[in-house]
Formats: sequence, structure tokens, C-alpha cells
Amino acid sequence: MEVLAKPTPFTFDPSTTALLVIDMQRDFLLPGGFGESLGNDVSQLRRTIAPLSALLTAWRGAGLPVIHTREGHLPDLSDCPPAKLRRGPDIGQQGQFGRILIRGEYGHDIIDELAPAPDEAVVDKPGKGAFYATELSDILDKLRVESLIVTGVTTEVCVHTTVREANDRGYECLVLADCVGSYFPSFHQAGLEMIAAQGGIFGWVADSPSVIAALATPGEIK
Repeated sequence: MEVLAKPTPFTFDPSTTALLVIDMQRDFLLPGGFGESLGNDVSQLRRTIAPLSALLTAWRGAGLPVIHTREGHLPDLSDCPPAKLRRGPDIGQQGQFGRILIRGEYGHDIIDELAPAPDEAVVDKPGKGAFYATELSDILDKLRVESLIVTGVTTEVCVHTTVREANDRGYECLVLADCVGSYFPSFHQAGLEMIAAQGGIFGWVADSPSVIAALATPGEIK
């Protein structure tokens, strides 16, 4: 299966590809939540919801695996590195939607529009990257995944960190520009350019309609 992408067309086998949805959490995306409390414009992230919802429908319809991630910590913060806590003193404090970035709190969970299906894996991660201190590698190994379609937030932080981690582990990554977002448009654009630079140093960049169209091509998925 091939989709138009930068810097070159991206070719993948659906049977060895998973859709990765990174940190589409209420703390980051909901008005009044943690992200907005820091002075960020959450509409910059919320623009990803509609295209990602459409992609999820098509991906699930094709019977392909979806993996969601959530950034957050244990209630006692024992898995939160001291340096991270120093830079983010709001972590664990009471926010609009419960304790900020704490597992089990309302704000920590994924937004209703993109709620995981019962059979979809949800990986809780304490860091920016989805591979650090998580079971993601084991999940991908069991699924025999070789390629990742990467979506979520934010482009320059958790998405970029995960793509770099995946690249070092040998996965081919396609990042969907309309399904990833940043509070800072200039960071979003630069992040995408960095991924596809120098012949795809970290991966490829495309838009979700290209993937949806490929999934709809008769005979492509076995």
C-alpha cells in the first residue's frame, strides 16, 4: 500500500502496521484544562480531532490495530523524575479535571471523541516518548508491527520524541500532519519539516485523507 508523502511516497503493509494515537487527553485538549491553564490555545490541538476521528473510523473498519498512549503518573508520583517535577510543579496538583497528569483522574483520560475501543491497547507512559518505561515494544512485537502511522499531540514534544525512539528501534513512521498538533504553530511546522528532512531522517509526513483513500482501495488489504 502506498500513500503520497514527503519526502517520498510511503509504502507499508497493513498487516504489519499499527496506528499510534499519542496523548489525546482531556488535560491537554479540553477548554479549562491543564493545557489552557498554562496560557495555551487549545484550539490548536482540537483541530486534530475531526480528521483523527475520521481516520480511526477507516482504520478500525479495516480491522487494523490501534494503540493509544496517555502521559501521566502514579498518584504518589513515584514514577515522576524529580527533574520533571521541578520543571512542572503543577503535576499532581488539583486542576479543573482532577489532579493534573495523574492516572485515574478525569483529566488524564482520553477525550470522549477518540475514546479507545474495548480491544485497543492503552499505554500509560511517565515520559514524553511512548517507549520509555512502557510495554509498547512488547505490544508491537506481539503484533509483528514494522510500520507506525503516528498521530496525536504535541508535534514537537511527545510525537517527536516517540518518532525518534521508534526510528532508533527500526520502525518506519508516517506522521500525519493534520492529525498531530502543537500549541505553537511554528513548532508544529518545524517539527514536521525535521521529520522529513534529509530524505526522511526520522520518517515521512502526509495527510490523513491519503491514508483513508489507500484503505478504501479494493484488494489492498488482505
